[in-house]
Amino acid sequence: MANILITGSNRGLGLEWVRQYAEAGWRVFATCRYPEEAVELAQLADRYRSVRLYRLDVTNVGQIVALAEELKETPIDILINNAGVYPEKFLPLNAPLNYEDWAYTFQVNTMAPLRLTKTFVESLACSEKRLVVAISSHMGSISEITSPGSYFYRSSKAALNAVMKGLSLELKPLGIGVLLLHPGWVRTRMGGIDAPLSAEESVRVMRERIAAFTLADTGRFFRYDGSEIRW
Repeated sequence: MANILITGSNRGLGLEWVRQYAEAGWRVFATCRYPEEAVELAQLADRYRSVRLYRLDVTNVGQIVALAEELKETPIDILINNAGVYPEKFLPLNAPLNYEDWAYTFQVNTMAPLRLTKTFVESLACSEKRLVVAISSHMGSISEITSPGSYFYRSSKAALNAVMKGLSLELKPLGIGVLLLHPGWVRTRMGGIDAPLSAEESVRVMRERIAAFTLADTGRFFRYDGSEIRW
């Protein structure tokens, strides 16, 4: 049975990643900050015996190290760095900027994926699939910036892209791939009710990108539909 580790699993895309991979017969290590409050995630764990829940705040180094220690004998075929924040989402353009929020956005969206990946390198290296997936956004593409605002989120995702591109070169000699994906505009709490894509559709199509991945694609940035995004 293949193993997948997913961050931010309690709602939205994270919850859908868990559901689809569990349904496909994978062993799923689902993490979130407050498992005791993740009712839908707990229901999935009850339905699928292959789903295991773990407490993980991706900004908490101690929790990351503890999880890695707990899973140290377990190969991780795929690590999905899904957890993310967008604190400016519902703020007007001229709202005062809270620079502490900006720092936190970088901790979650940029620093945590690198820290998690490096912490789990050995578990990835001893698996069959050997793949790191970073859920980015087309908003992190400088060439696609067409409006002002969202400075925290955009910069954190642009930085994530740069970090993962560099990391892909570091990990390629180990046979570990890095795939950057934009999930599209999805109807989640972050995406809002007007988004055209359901979480089910977005994850289903992204899973196709994952299944087709080869090391020739490592470090590249794709939309969920397979089209490549310029940096």
